[in-house]
Amino acid sequence: MREYDAIVIGGGSAGLAAAISLHKEGVQDILLLERDQELGGILNQCIHNGFGLKVFKEELTGPEYAERYVNEFLERNIPYKTKSMVIKMNKDRIVEYANEEEGFVQVKAKAIILTTGCYERNAGAIALPGQRPSGIITAGSAQKYLNMDGCLVGKKVFILGSGDIGLIMARRMTLEGAEVLGVAEVMPYSGGLKRNIVQCLEDYDIPLYLSHTVTEIIGEDHLQQIVLQEVKDFVPVEGTEKVFDVDTLLLSIGLIPEQSLAEQIGIALDKKTRGPIVDESYQTSVEGFFACGNALHVHDLVDFVSKESTQAGKAVAKYLRKTSKSEHAIQTIATKGVSYIVPQKIHTDYDEKHIDLFFRVDNVYTNKDIVLSSNNQVIKRYKRKHLAPAEMEKIVLPTSVLQNLQGDLQVALEVRES
Repeated sequence: MREYDAIVIGGGSAGLAAAISLHKEGVQDILLLERDQELGGILNQCIHNGFGLKVFKEELTGPEYAERYVNEFLERNIPYKTKSMVIKMNKDRIVEYANEEEGFVQVKAKAIILTTGCYERNAGAIALPGQRPSGIITAGSAQKYLNMDGCLVGKKVFILGSGDIGLIMARRMTLEGAEVLGVAEVMPYSGGLKRNIVQCLEDYDIPLYLSHTVTEIIGEDHLQQIVLQEVKDFVPVEGTEKVFDVDTLLLSIGLIPEQSLAEQIGIALDKKTRGPIVDESYQTSVEGFFACGNALHVHDLVDFVSKESTQAGKAVAKYLRKTSKSEHAIQTIATKGVSYIVPQKIHTDYDEKHIDLFFRVDNVYTNKDIVLSSNNQVIKRYKRKHLAPAEMEKIVLPTSVLQNLQGDLQVALEVRES
């Protein structure tokens, strides 16, 4: 059985960045496995611009952004296999994959990095009421059909959910000649970035219905109408029904980290992120398994995926050098106003000067403080003018602060008044 130093599962933005980072750190014996026919992942179908501002300091389309990483990856001659589906793995870090050329293959690694990305929630996930005609499709699938296959999935369109993919597809469908009648969001705030609300809806006079949801699907063979209704505390309000004649309903109702492989070996998952619980080096609860990118937690910008995965690659290289770790770890706890924190634990002997804590809030806040505390004592306070669930936040924490906690192995993060 062929053994590698590291196997990277997934060839999108996270996998490419992690593999390149590993290679830069001197790890040469790498194998990257990608189930699609080419590298680049979901970026290949994201032909709109807005990528690369953080990493490359210029605005790129998705394929252009992916090309930068693919080119560097290929220049480094890192071994990879496309059209190769990982079927199974175990705690001994044996990976089983299959493809047309080799058939069924087993390989082993000293470390495995999960960069499997995320998937879209579908109609079944929200128990969408009514019949099940054709014409109901996730926004990401519609994006692939249009941008890669040249197929416009509908002409009279409504979008349920205000995630960024849905907002971008509202503009994209409009530009291709479809009539987008509106976007509905069950929450009182948008699930997408502010810039996408402006550029994709307001600039095209597409209405956004906050605190609304679809309460009925009408149509037998193909979608004919939807009923939209206002909601209060997630309960439809009587008398607020609006009927729309449509042939297509796009769903943009959230993304979930793809963790079917992690679940096979019992990797502990965070109930909020739905991705693995990791430490400061992105190592999961199972020795030798790491996770980063959207497989860890869903990011709002691909630039953050690449930066995080670059750090993960460095951490895995360090792990392969057999750097020992303290058994003691500080738990990071999300409290009032904070939905989740990554990483969920930090070893007390972490030797870098700073650590980045990524988190999301559970509501829209203005002029608040993000407070890190231990044993009810404030450690650090960070001011924020604006906070929203759609935007991932980051605080930079000096590790010296954590080393002075005097035995308390928990720190809490919360939103407070300034």
